[in-house]
Amino acid sequence: MTSTFKQFKARALARPDVRKAYDELAEEFSFIDEVLKARAASGLTQAELAARVGTTQSAIARLESGTPKHSPSIVTLQRYARAMGHRVEIRLVKERGLTARSKGRA
Repeated sequence: MTSTFKQFKARALARPDVRKAYDELAEEFSFIDEVLKARAASGLTQAELAARVGTTQSAIARLESGTPKHSPSIVTLQRYARAMGHRVEIRLVKERGLTARSKGRA
């Protein structure tokens, strides 16, 4: 990261509205980071992974972009993970301080 980018990020995150939006995307950023690290560790290109999964390179690029309009299904994520020798693990993690009464009942 260049100091110019660090300065920009610090200024942007000092704004409450930007900080809130940034924090709300933390889980998505973390997931995409995991996906990209797994592919990098596997040593596969998007095209090579696509061939293993039985899809196109552009479909892999969309999956790795994290664009909400291209949210993959669990089955797709499982196929992606297996092609790299991984597995998908999904867990529900309780938020601190939140109860059914504090957020309303679903």
